[in-house]
Amino acid sequence: MSARRERLSAVDTAWLRMDRPANLMMICGVLIFRERLAPAKVRKVLEKRFLAFKRFMDRPVESAGTNYWEAAPDFSIDDHLVVATLPGARGKTELQDFVSELMATPLPSEHPRWQFHLIADYEGGSALVARIHHCYADGIALVRVMLSMTDAGPGGPPAMPFAPHERSDDTVEATGGDDPLAQVLRPVGNVIDTARKLGTKLIEKGAGIWDDPAQAVALAGQGTALTAEIAKLALMGQDSTTRFKGAVNVPKRVAWAPALPLDEVKAVGRALGASVNDVLLACVAGALRDYLAQRGDAVDGMRIRALVPVNLRPLDQAWKLGNRFGLVFLELPLGLDNPVERLYAVRANMRALKDSYQPLLAMGLLAAMGAGPRVLQEALLVTLARNATAVMTNVPGPQQRLYLAGGAIDSLMFWVPQSGDIGMGVSIISYNGSVQFGLVTDAGLCADPERIVERFGHEFEKLLLTTLLSPWPEDGDLDPAVAQAAVAT
Repeated sequence: MSARRERLSAVDTAWLRMDRPANLMMICGVLIFRERLAPAKVRKVLEKRFLAFKRFMDRPVESAGTNYWEAAPDFSIDDHLVVATLPGARGKTELQDFVSELMATPLPSEHPRWQFHLIADYEGGSALVARIHHCYADGIALVRVMLSMTDAGPGGPPAMPFAPHERSDDTVEATGGDDPLAQVLRPVGNVIDTARKLGTKLIEKGAGIWDDPAQAVALAGQGTALTAEIAKLALMGQDSTTRFKGAVNVPKRVAWAPALPLDEVKAVGRALGASVNDVLLACVAGALRDYLAQRGDAVDGMRIRALVPVNLRPLDQAWKLGNRFGLVFLELPLGLDNPVERLYAVRANMRALKDSYQPLLAMGLLAAMGAGPRVLQEALLVTLARNATAVMTNVPGPQQRLYLAGGAIDSLMFWVPQSGDIGMGVSIISYNGSVQFGLVTDAGLCADPERIVERFGHEFEKLLLTTLLSPWPEDGDLDPAVAQAAVAT
């Protein structure tokens, strides 16, 4: 009897096809515990709660040019839960090295493409590293899956049941209600159908539009918001050339920074008339600028772009698997030295995305690429990837302490994959009153991401100090020059 099969969606197919030895399409997460977790308890949680999502018992296979989900023969949890030991001091450096190696190691294709690695001796406690292929789901859905594995206390109840109708009074609020980009985007009715139609329309115009500016200009002349957005993407061009851009290699490096108090970030944002997301992204831009400047690179006037995922699924369906998100190009003003001026530039760039069709176009392109020939996907992927330096994700997580397998989650971090020749991934996640900043880089382009993440807190301190010391106008924004002078004195 042949194995049960179900065809992958076009978007999920696109993510499966994007796998490259130098850029694997895995979402990777790390959970830190002060207690030592028992492998048997972790196994039980995976069997009962993770595998409640039956898709994780399927593996993606290709037959006659079409990709399918196929029930894995002889499925065993032992193929997916690995107990590992760190070398040396078994501290943060060793854990970062371990995660770096995992992010460059493919998931076995003969099994469903996910694995959990339990480090039972990390700094006297434990660490749990999860790797899941992007073709199963996007980051929002996978955060929802991970939350469904947690409890609100050491012995329960469940913090986040995996289906909406199973919610109880003790349930932790789901992530996504504070999606920093979804708030500024125009809501569209049936976003999936709309996205697919837009992407198909764009593909039908021919991939040549990306290499022929005349076609893009003519398209913009048609006068609709949609055609103008297509033309804008086609005419965008590459961002500033930095040491972060170039041909990527297999080895990766990851690092994460000490957490920041979320209340302080919110206070700075309120004082400066900016969102939490604006503040955090301004700190990212400042950390990248300082890193480049310390290496003697010219940074004045520099601007780089980050591809930022935007959730396109209804919040009440966040528990469903699959990929339902779009992308926007966000410009980061690395060329501005004044931290307040840089913050206001980030805020302006975010607001400029309001009513943008970019997320729908991006999702439509993914759908069209997944449904079309590989050669078309390759051409569009290379072209879109060269216009950005990094992939940047900001996930608002639960603000209560959670427990998994009886252990309290002390902190957590995650990374999303980079496509094409993009060699940097920036991740921001809030949890239990703190904000964590993480980075993954191509080792050949940036071998020391820890030197960037250590600057993140310093950049926030600059904004905090400026907020406290600057004279405030009766109304309107703080003058960046006045703020800088106040801090200097």
